[in-house]
Amino acid sequence: MRTPLKVLCIAGWMLVATQALAEVTATEAWVRATVPKQSATGAFMKLTSTTDVALVAAESPVAGIVEVHQMVMSGNVMAMRAIDELPLPTGKTVELKPGGYHVMLMDLRKPIAAGDKVPLTLTIRGPGSKEVKLQVTAEARAPGGGPAKKP
Repeated sequence: MRTPLKVLCIAGWMLVATQALAEVTATEAWVRATVPKQSATGAFMKLTSTTDVALVAAESPVAGIVEVHQMVMSGNVMAMRAIDELPLPTGKTVELKPGGYHVMLMDLRKPIAAGDKVPLTLTIRGPGSKEVKLQVTAEARAPGGGPAKKP
């Protein structure tokens, strides 16, 4: 009787180890550059995960407050609100973009100029509430410039 129990325990540990190894990749990360006296801006990117996880927080040394936000229509008014988590389903690319989900950088410590490299740390929560940090560098683009166009 001990052998089947031992096999089940080993199989269970292997499953937990596999879940803990989820990989999240961030691509096409960019931040909207600011204009004089602007105290907030947005960061945008595409996130893809190998396991069902969620983006639950973000931080950056360039801002005093960093939150994950969602833009939604409320009647005829576009409203922005902080969200507790953004699900990242297995294998599906979730795009953070203007007018949708994004990372909001508020209480900026200094202006962000086009070409600046902005460090971001994303907190990803996976199975069993395990959290990992994902380091992302986003390039600042001129207001209205959006992401670089592919040739």
